[in-house]
Amino acid sequence: MNKTENMAPLPRAEPRDLGFAPDRLPRIAAALNAEIARNALPGAVLMIARRGKLGYCETFGHLDPAADSAMPVDAMFSIASMTKPLVTVGALMLCEEGRLAINQPVRHYLPQLSGMRVNPPQCDGAPGAPTEAALREMTVEDLMRHTAGLSYGRGDKALYARYPFSSDIASSKWTGSEFLAQLAALPLHYQPGSRWEYSLGLDVLGLVIEAVAGMPLSRFLDERLFRPLGMCDTAFTVPADQVVRYAKALALDPVTGEPQTLRDGTTPHKFDCGGGCAVSTAADYLRFAQMLLNRGELDGVRVLSRKSIEFMTSDHLGPEVDLGKLNDYPNIRGYGFGLGVAVRRSAGRGGMPGSAGEFHWAGSTGTYFWVDPSEELVTVFMAHAPGAIRYYHRQLLHALVLQALA
Repeated sequence: MNKTENMAPLPRAEPRDLGFAPDRLPRIAAALNAEIARNALPGAVLMIARRGKLGYCETFGHLDPAADSAMPVDAMFSIASMTKPLVTVGALMLCEEGRLAINQPVRHYLPQLSGMRVNPPQCDGAPGAPTEAALREMTVEDLMRHTAGLSYGRGDKALYARYPFSSDIASSKWTGSEFLAQLAALPLHYQPGSRWEYSLGLDVLGLVIEAVAGMPLSRFLDERLFRPLGMCDTAFTVPADQVVRYAKALALDPVTGEPQTLRDGTTPHKFDCGGGCAVSTAADYLRFAQMLLNRGELDGVRVLSRKSIEFMTSDHLGPEVDLGKLNDYPNIRGYGFGLGVAVRRSAGRGGMPGSAGEFHWAGSTGTYFWVDPSEELVTVFMAHAPGAIRYYHRQLLHALVLQALA
């Protein structure tokens, strides 16, 4: 473990002054170091802020386990699906300017997706199966809350085998227009608005932003979000002169023992995938998350209005939405979903302690963040630990951080 004394993204304060129990904080390091010792975690950066102040900032393990190099506080990580909240905020900026509407059909901005039909549940994935008309069109809100009828692909020999399995694969294979053509050639999995299913919706939303803003997603977010918030290390590709700061994963999956791969954040993709292609640091993402807790503002820079943040972080899933697939994820059972983030409905359920109104999201690479407004708490965890172990780490972190509150 290496204590970090510089490069604080927020003003520092003594943990005791922020309501942390000094005798309980060491449990965090003990548990994470134990994960490293058993080869379940290569290294990590953890930052915890409360009441707008940084109270905990530690690094653990190795930047590159093979080289035995210590983890620096400014290590860069592929944040995977933690890209999604960034893109959601970008879209809400355009909504506030009257250039984008939440309940507008997606085809209004991307005519390539006009007239998409639906594969009935009883025929799901069957080649040549009959389709039915959509009862309503998918909207921008559907993209944000994963109710558009899209998915991350299902089936191995069926029709949906053509579906890209991940944001990373899609943006590696196709340009943005080619990706949209692939989606347009397939029916939706289910009627828009009827079911929650984790999906490529935020990749489509990124292309909506590009169509409305008239520029690449990476440029839009850099100009409108990253630079205004001082997120100097957040981008869609690790700059060539910063590759030495890019963290590595373990060679073998700690659960299966099989070789594991990780998205190469140093290689540009064919389009800026809004669902999972950004890279960042713990410090940068902490500033973004603190802006959300502050309801749209940080250090005198207002990114979104208070009402837009309230809208984003409220539960958007009513009783008409089937939550069966949401409940398949062990750490969001019992949650609802807002725009780009999961939203906790009550202090119970979820498989880990928490507060009603807490919101969070994570990345398949092992990254994780959450914001607890009732506790004025922001936590950002950066690690390259993909695979099933990441679900355990999310629950572990919740328990470790919240037990340290006095």
